[in-house]
Amino acid sequence: MSSPPETEESAVPALATSDCPHCRKPMPLCVCADVKPIDSRIGLLILQHPQEQDRALGTARLTAMHFEGAALKIGLSWPSLSKALGRPVADPSRWAVLYLGSAKAADLGTTEEVVAINRKGEIEDNQRGILRGIEGVVLLDGTWSQAKALWWRNPWMLKCQRLILGPSHPSRYGNLRREPRRDGLSTIEAAALVLSTLEKRPDIADALNASFARMLKRYREVQEEQPALAPKRPKRDFRRRRR
Repeated sequence: MSSPPETEESAVPALATSDCPHCRKPMPLCVCADVKPIDSRIGLLILQHPQEQDRALGTARLTAMHFEGAALKIGLSWPSLSKALGRPVADPSRWAVLYLGSAKAADLGTTEEVVAINRKGEIEDNQRGILRGIEGVVLLDGTWSQAKALWWRNPWMLKCQRLILGPSHPSRYGNLRREPRRDGLSTIEAAALVLSTLEKRPDIADALNASFARMLKRYREVQEEQPALAPKRPKRDFRRRRR
């Protein structure tokens, strides 16, 4: 299934360059032209903390662009899942929220990459049945502490099925952004892993990871050619989860 002030922004300086109206990145960093929307049966809602403003390396908007009907909302709290989605009715018990917190799949005696846990942080019984019944996924986009704030300020998330990750590979950010834990992934990588697992569709992971790879390649190229557009990675808050 995503860092402070509390965050030091890696926002791109205001230079004489236009921004893409879709991904909101400066045009030299945009990879939108290669994005082909995917028809997915699993709904996707990305909740972004308002202080998460990493325009250069952020992936929330790029992730949402990949799915028909995906929603990206920026804020701290919503009274219900239906309000967050902008729908009259939405059953949170049929949705999952990806929130790592202090839980680690490696500590639960499982090698699965997507794991359902209960409120005590214990692995749920009947993993296969639980994952099969999920109709939508909520991703939290922000730092460790920002994700924690979103989790605690939206109590309706406790009605959702909580998921954590046990990825077989670390984030593709590499030296562009250090992750405090191996299971810390970018938002687009988390979406790729969760949705491809739930739908049993490797093509979803292939498409999202390919877009992420193009974004990182473009970033590195721009960093060499126009350093002001792609500033060096700032210090990050290591209380964070994946972006």
